[in-house]
Amino acid sequence: MTAKITKAIIPVAGWGTRRLPITKIIEKSMLPVGNRPLVDYSVQELIATGVTDIYMVTSNAEPCQVKAFYQDNLALNQYLTERGKFDRLELAKTLPENVRIHYIAQDPAGKYGTAVPIAMVVEEFKIDEPVLVFMGDDFIWNPEGESASESLIGALQGDDDSAILGVEIPRDQVEKYGVLSVEDGRLTHVVEKPKVAEAPSNLINVSKYIMSPALLKEVVEYVRTHNFGPSDQEYVVTDPITTYLQKGGVMRVAATTGEYLDGGSVEGWVHANQVVCG
Repeated sequence: MTAKITKAIIPVAGWGTRRLPITKIIEKSMLPVGNRPLVDYSVQELIATGVTDIYMVTSNAEPCQVKAFYQDNLALNQYLTERGKFDRLELAKTLPENVRIHYIAQDPAGKYGTAVPIAMVVEEFKIDEPVLVFMGDDFIWNPEGESASESLIGALQGDDDSAILGVEIPRDQVEKYGVLSVEDGRLTHVVEKPKVAEAPSNLINVSKYIMSPALLKEVVEYVRTHNFGPSDQEYVVTDPITTYLQKGGVMRVAATTGEYLDGGSVEGWVHANQVVCG
Protein backbone atom coordinates (compact mmCIF):
# COMPACT_ATOMS: atom_id res chain seq x y z
CA MET A 1 0.00 0.00 0.00
CA THR A 2 1.59 3.25 -1.10
CA ALA A 3 -1.14 5.78 -0.35
CA LYS A 4 -1.48 7.08 3.20
CA ILE A 5 -4.96 6.72 4.69
CA THR A 6 -6.05 10.01 6.27
CA LYS A 7 -9.83 9.56 6.49
CA ALA A 8 -12.04 7.48 8.77
CA ILE A 9 -15.78 6.94 9.23
CA ILE A 10 -17.28 6.28 12.66
CA PRO A 11 -21.05 5.69 12.96
CA VAL A 12 -22.35 6.76 16.39
CA ALA A 13 -26.06 7.27 15.71
CA GLY A 14 -27.64 4.18 17.28
CA TRP A 15 -30.24 4.43 20.02
CA GLY A 16 -28.34 1.96 22.18
CA THR A 17 -31.50 0.07 23.09
CA ARG A 18 -29.51 -2.81 24.62
CA ARG A 19 -28.18 -0.33 27.19
CA LEU A 20 -31.48 1.22 28.28
CA PRO A 21 -32.30 2.97 30.54
CA ILE A 22 -28.91 4.72 30.76
CA THR A 23 -28.90 5.48 27.03
CA LYS A 24 -31.96 7.66 27.49
CA ILE A 25 -29.57 10.35 28.69
CA ILE A 26 -26.07 9.18 27.65
CA GLU A 27 -25.29 8.37 24.04
CA LYS A 28 -24.05 4.80 23.71
CA SER A 29 -20.70 5.83 22.24
CA MET A 30 -20.20 8.22 25.19
CA LEU A 31 -20.52 5.58 27.90
CA PRO A 32 -17.31 5.73 29.96
CA VAL A 33 -14.61 3.11 29.89
CA GLY A 34 -12.11 4.18 32.48
CA ASN A 35 -11.91 7.95 32.21
CA ARG A 36 -12.77 8.23 28.53
CA PRO A 37 -15.88 7.60 26.40
CA LEU A 38 -16.06 4.44 24.32
CA VAL A 39 -15.68 6.18 20.97
CA ASP A 40 -12.54 8.04 22.01
CA TYR A 41 -10.49 4.85 22.10
CA SER A 42 -11.06 4.48 18.36
CA VAL A 43 -10.62 8.19 17.68
CA GLN A 44 -7.25 8.40 19.42
CA GLU A 45 -6.07 5.18 17.78
CA LEU A 46 -6.99 6.47 14.32
CA ILE A 47 -5.25 9.78 14.95
CA ALA A 48 -2.10 7.91 16.02
CA THR A 49 -2.02 6.13 12.64
CA GLY A 50 -2.22 9.35 10.65
CA VAL A 51 -5.94 10.01 10.24
CA THR A 52 -6.68 13.75 10.06
CA ASP A 53 -10.33 13.76 8.91
CA ILE A 54 -12.91 11.79 10.87
CA TYR A 55 -16.51 11.59 9.67
CA MET A 56 -19.00 10.86 12.44
CA VAL A 57 -22.58 9.91 11.70
CA THR A 58 -24.65 11.06 14.67
CA SER A 59 -28.32 10.96 15.57
CA ASN A 60 -30.34 14.09 14.85
CA ALA A 61 -31.02 14.65 18.55
CA GLU A 62 -29.69 17.84 20.10
CA PRO A 63 -27.61 18.54 22.04
CA CYS A 64 -25.14 16.01 20.68
CA GLN A 65 -22.80 14.74 23.41
CA VAL A 66 -20.19 13.48 20.93
CA LYS A 67 -19.92 16.94 19.37
CA ALA A 68 -19.67 18.55 22.79
CA PHE A 69 -16.86 16.22 23.83
CA TYR A 70 -14.70 17.05 20.82
CA GLN A 71 -15.29 20.80 20.98
CA ASP A 72 -13.29 23.16 23.17
CA ASN A 73 -15.08 24.07 26.39
CA LEU A 74 -14.03 27.72 26.57
CA ALA A 75 -15.38 28.30 30.09
CA LEU A 76 -13.54 25.24 31.40
CA ASN A 77 -10.34 26.28 29.60
CA GLN A 78 -10.50 29.73 31.15
CA TYR A 79 -11.12 28.31 34.62
CA LEU A 80 -8.12 25.96 34.36
CA THR A 81 -5.86 28.66 32.90
CA GLU A 82 -6.71 31.19 35.61
CA ARG A 83 -5.83 28.63 38.27
CA GLY A 84 -2.65 27.46 36.61
CA LYS A 85 -3.93 23.91 36.13
CA PHE A 86 -2.14 23.45 32.84
CA ASP A 87 -1.87 19.68 33.19
CA ARG A 88 -5.67 19.51 33.40
CA LEU A 89 -5.95 21.93 30.49
CA GLU A 90 -4.02 19.46 28.37
CA LEU A 91 -6.40 16.66 29.39
CA ALA A 92 -9.40 18.78 28.42
CA LYS A 93 -8.07 19.11 24.86
CA THR A 94 -9.52 16.11 23.04
CA LEU A 95 -8.23 16.74 19.49
CA PRO A 96 -4.88 17.90 18.11
CA GLU A 97 -4.91 21.01 15.94
CA ASN A 98 -4.47 19.13 12.66
CA VAL A 99 -7.48 16.83 13.12
CA ARG A 100 -11.01 17.71 12.04
CA ILE A 101 -14.24 15.91 12.83
CA HIS A 102 -17.03 16.29 10.27
CA TYR A 103 -20.58 15.49 11.38
CA ILE A 104 -23.63 14.31 9.50
CA ALA A 105 -26.96 13.47 11.17
CA GLN A 106 -28.83 10.25 10.43
CA ASP A 107 -32.63 10.19 10.64
CA PRO A 108 -33.54 7.38 13.09
CA ALA A 109 -36.80 6.87 11.18
CA GLY A 110 -34.94 6.32 7.89
CA LYS A 111 -32.98 3.41 6.49
CA TYR A 112 -31.22 1.38 9.17
CA GLY A 113 -28.11 -0.79 9.25
CA THR A 114 -24.32 -0.71 9.12
CA ALA A 115 -24.18 0.17 5.40
CA VAL A 116 -26.33 3.30 5.71
CA PRO A 117 -23.99 5.67 7.60
CA ILE A 118 -21.06 4.70 5.38
CA ALA A 119 -23.06 5.47 2.25
CA MET A 120 -24.24 8.77 3.74
CA VAL A 121 -20.68 9.95 4.37
CA VAL A 122 -19.38 8.86 0.97
CA GLU A 123 -22.17 10.70 -0.84
CA GLU A 124 -22.22 13.82 1.33
CA PHE A 125 -18.45 14.36 1.35
CA LYS A 126 -17.73 12.86 -2.10
CA ILE A 127 -15.09 10.48 -0.78
CA ASP A 128 -13.09 8.71 -3.47
CA GLU A 129 -10.10 7.33 -1.57
CA PRO A 130 -9.51 4.49 0.91
CA VAL A 131 -11.02 5.05 4.35
CA LEU A 132 -10.89 3.29 7.69
CA VAL A 133 -14.32 2.36 9.05
CA PHE A 134 -14.75 1.73 12.79
CA MET A 135 -17.92 1.43 14.85
CA GLY A 136 -18.38 3.84 17.77
CA ASP A 137 -19.20 1.43 20.60
CA ASP A 138 -16.30 -1.02 20.59
CA PHE A 139 -12.53 -1.09 20.22
CA ILE A 140 -9.45 -3.29 20.22
CA TRP A 141 -7.38 -3.00 23.40
CA ASN A 142 -3.71 -3.67 22.69
CA PRO A 143 -1.62 -1.12 24.60
CA GLU A 144 1.61 -3.11 24.23
CA GLY A 145 1.13 -4.13 20.60
CA GLU A 146 -0.17 -3.16 17.19
CA SER A 147 -3.45 -1.26 17.04
CA ALA A 148 -6.37 -2.42 14.91
CA SER A 149 -5.82 0.35 12.36
CA GLU A 150 -2.11 -0.49 12.13
CA SER A 151 -2.98 -4.16 11.55
CA LEU A 152 -5.45 -3.25 8.81
CA ILE A 153 -3.01 -0.93 7.06
CA GLY A 154 -0.25 -3.51 7.34
CA ALA A 155 -2.40 -6.18 5.68
CA LEU A 156 -2.81 -4.22 2.44
CA GLN A 157 -0.72 -5.36 -0.49
CA GLY A 158 -2.01 -3.12 -3.27
CA ASP A 159 -3.51 0.33 -3.71
CA ASP A 160 -6.89 -1.17 -4.68
CA ASP A 161 -7.12 -3.58 -1.72
CA SER A 162 -9.65 -3.40 1.08
CA ALA A 163 -9.11 -5.04 4.48
CA ILE A 164 -11.15 -6.52 7.31
CA LEU A 165 -10.04 -7.21 10.88
CA GLY A 166 -10.44 -10.76 12.11
CA VAL A 167 -10.59 -11.49 15.85
CA GLU A 168 -9.86 -15.04 16.96
CA ILE A 169 -12.31 -16.51 19.47
CA PRO A 170 -12.94 -20.02 20.86
CA ARG A 171 -14.67 -22.07 18.17
CA ASP A 172 -17.56 -22.98 20.46
CA GLN A 173 -18.59 -19.29 20.52
CA VAL A 174 -18.80 -18.64 16.77
CA GLU A 175 -22.58 -19.13 16.54
CA LYS A 176 -23.12 -15.57 17.82
CA TYR A 177 -21.01 -13.82 15.16
CA GLY A 178 -20.25 -13.32 11.51
CA VAL A 179 -17.37 -15.71 10.80
CA LEU A 180 -14.69 -15.06 8.17
CA SER A 181 -13.92 -17.53 5.43
CA VAL A 182 -10.28 -16.93 4.47
CA GLU A 183 -8.15 -18.23 1.61
CA ASP A 184 -4.51 -17.21 1.20
CA GLY A 185 -5.02 -14.24 3.49
CA ARG A 186 -8.02 -12.99 1.54
CA LEU A 187 -11.67 -12.90 2.57
CA THR A 188 -13.89 -15.15 0.45
CA HIS A 189 -17.13 -14.52 2.35
CA VAL A 190 -18.67 -13.89 5.78
CA VAL A 191 -20.87 -16.63 7.23
CA GLU A 192 -23.43 -15.17 9.64
CA LYS A 193 -23.93 -17.10 12.88
CA PRO A 194 -22.94 -20.55 11.60
CA LYS A 195 -23.25 -23.74 13.56
CA VAL A 196 -19.94 -24.65 15.17
CA ALA A 197 -19.40 -27.63 12.87
CA GLU A 198 -20.06 -25.49 9.78
CA ALA A 199 -17.96 -22.45 10.70
CA PRO A 200 -15.19 -21.81 8.12
CA SER A 201 -12.83 -20.50 10.83
CA ASN A 202 -12.80 -19.07 14.34
CA LEU A 203 -12.10 -15.53 13.09
CA ILE A 204 -15.03 -13.18 13.60
CA ASN A 205 -15.98 -9.91 11.97
CA VAL A 206 -15.89 -6.98 14.43
CA SER A 207 -16.78 -4.30 11.83
CA LYS A 208 -13.35 -2.73 11.44
CA TYR A 209 -12.37 -2.19 7.85
CA ILE A 210 -10.36 -0.37 5.26
CA MET A 211 -12.68 0.26 2.33
CA SER A 212 -11.27 1.00 -1.11
CA PRO A 213 -13.08 3.41 -3.48
CA ALA A 214 -14.49 0.41 -5.36
CA LEU A 215 -15.97 -1.07 -2.18
CA LEU A 216 -17.34 2.32 -1.09
CA LYS A 217 -19.16 2.56 -4.43
CA GLU A 218 -20.71 -0.86 -3.83
CA VAL A 219 -21.93 0.27 -0.40
CA VAL A 220 -23.53 3.41 -1.87
CA GLU A 221 -25.14 1.45 -4.72
CA TYR A 222 -26.52 -1.14 -2.30
CA VAL A 223 -28.20 1.46 -0.11
CA ARG A 224 -29.50 3.42 -3.10
CA THR A 225 -31.02 0.51 -5.00
CA HIS A 226 -32.54 -1.55 -2.20
CA ASN A 227 -35.75 -0.57 -0.49
CA PHE A 228 -36.08 -2.72 2.59
CA GLY A 229 -39.09 -1.92 4.71
CA PRO A 230 -38.74 -1.33 8.46
CA SER A 231 -39.80 -4.92 9.19
CA ASP A 232 -37.77 -6.54 6.39
CA GLN A 233 -34.06 -6.45 7.09
CA GLU A 234 -31.22 -4.09 7.92
CA TYR A 235 -28.90 -2.66 5.29
CA VAL A 236 -25.93 -4.74 6.44
CA VAL A 237 -22.53 -3.82 5.07
CA THR A 238 -21.55 -7.45 4.54
CA ASP A 239 -24.00 -7.57 1.60
CA PRO A 240 -22.09 -5.03 -0.56
CA ILE A 241 -18.83 -6.58 0.64
CA THR A 242 -20.05 -9.88 -0.84
CA THR A 243 -20.88 -8.15 -4.13
CA TYR A 244 -17.46 -6.49 -4.14
CA LEU A 245 -15.75 -9.86 -3.69
CA GLN A 246 -17.89 -11.47 -6.39
CA LYS A 247 -16.74 -8.78 -8.83
CA GLY A 248 -13.10 -9.57 -8.12
CA GLY A 249 -12.39 -7.11 -5.34
CA VAL A 250 -9.68 -8.03 -2.86
CA MET A 251 -10.26 -7.81 0.89
CA ARG A 252 -7.24 -8.77 2.97
CA VAL A 253 -7.79 -10.30 6.40
CA ALA A 254 -5.82 -8.61 9.17
CA ALA A 255 -5.19 -10.51 12.39
CA THR A 256 -4.88 -8.78 15.75
CA THR A 257 -3.23 -9.77 19.00
CA GLY A 258 -5.42 -7.29 20.88
CA GLU A 259 -8.61 -7.95 22.82
CA TYR A 260 -11.96 -6.98 21.35
CA LEU A 261 -13.94 -4.92 23.85
CA ASP A 262 -17.61 -4.22 23.20
CA GLY A 263 -19.55 -1.65 25.20
CA GLY A 264 -22.87 -2.43 23.53
CA SER A 265 -23.98 -4.79 26.30
CA VAL A 266 -23.80 -4.34 30.06
CA GLU A 267 -21.58 -7.42 30.40
CA GLY A 268 -19.25 -6.25 27.65
CA TRP A 269 -19.03 -2.73 29.07
CA VAL A 270 -18.25 -4.00 32.59
CA HIS A 271 -15.56 -6.30 31.16
CA ALA A 272 -14.07 -3.44 29.12
CA ASN A 273 -13.74 -1.34 32.26
CA GLN A 274 -12.12 -4.21 34.12
CA VAL A 275 -9.57 -4.71 31.32
CA VAL A 276 -8.74 -1.05 30.80
CA CYS A 277 -8.65 -0.13 34.47
CA GLY A 278 -6.68 -3.23 35.35
